Amino acid sequence: MDQTAFMIGFTVMSLASLAIYARGSKAPPSLHHTLLHAAVPFIAATAYLAMAFGIGTLVNADGSATYFARYADWTFTTPILLSSLVLLAFHERGKTGEVGGYLTSIIVLDVLMVETGLISSLAETPLVKWVWFLWSCVAFLGVLYLLWGPLRSMATERGGALGQAYGKNIVFLTVVWFLYPLVFLIGPEGLKIITDPASVWAILVMDIVAKVIYAFYAASNLDKALHEHDRRS
Repeated sequence: MDQTAFMIGFTVMSLASLAIYARGSKAPPSLHHTLLHAAVPFIAATAYLAMAFGIGTLVNADGSATYFARYADWTFTTPILLSSLVLLAFHERGKTGEVGGYLTSIIVLDVLMVETGLISSLAETPLVKWVWFLWSCVAFLGVLYLLWGPLRSMATERGGALGQAYGKNIVFLTVVWFLYPLVFLIGPEGLKIITDPASVWAILVMDIVAKVIYAFYAASNLDKALHEHDRRS
């Protein structure tokens, strides 16, 4: 367990949550994006604090560690990030049932992806571990299909500037999210090619990129798109 990495994660995420809210737009239609993205690092900070104290950390029979706080973090934060993308795709024009349907579908797939990853981490038999890992990847592919398929089409139909903002955001998030199963695969929970400390530091860097840098990047894209959209309107 690397307490230094966890305390850095707690500090960075705490400050980032305040910064995202302070710098984000407080007026509609951007307010809900500010609130959503500010909540993400706050949740992550809570998880990192728990891991720093060793709360919810299980050492498996093979010596690898499963951090329950990390999976709890992802169970909440990844659906929030996806919700922001769904709302951007519709840009407040979709019918309640339509928006709710896509939100429910993508969140269910996302939570299944996280929880099946947790089961894979806990599994002691190699065959069982890889079955659950592959099933988690299937759920991830379902999330990607919704993001890159119907939601991307709807975002494009809503307007050129907003469609471009959505496209930039999903490219960024997709690239970063692809790294997580890769680290799991080569890490102590998978093939054990890298050590637990190396895995912890790698995930810390990815978390900062996916939850902090992405928040500012997405906000910048949204602000530019809304300005262009209003100008053309």
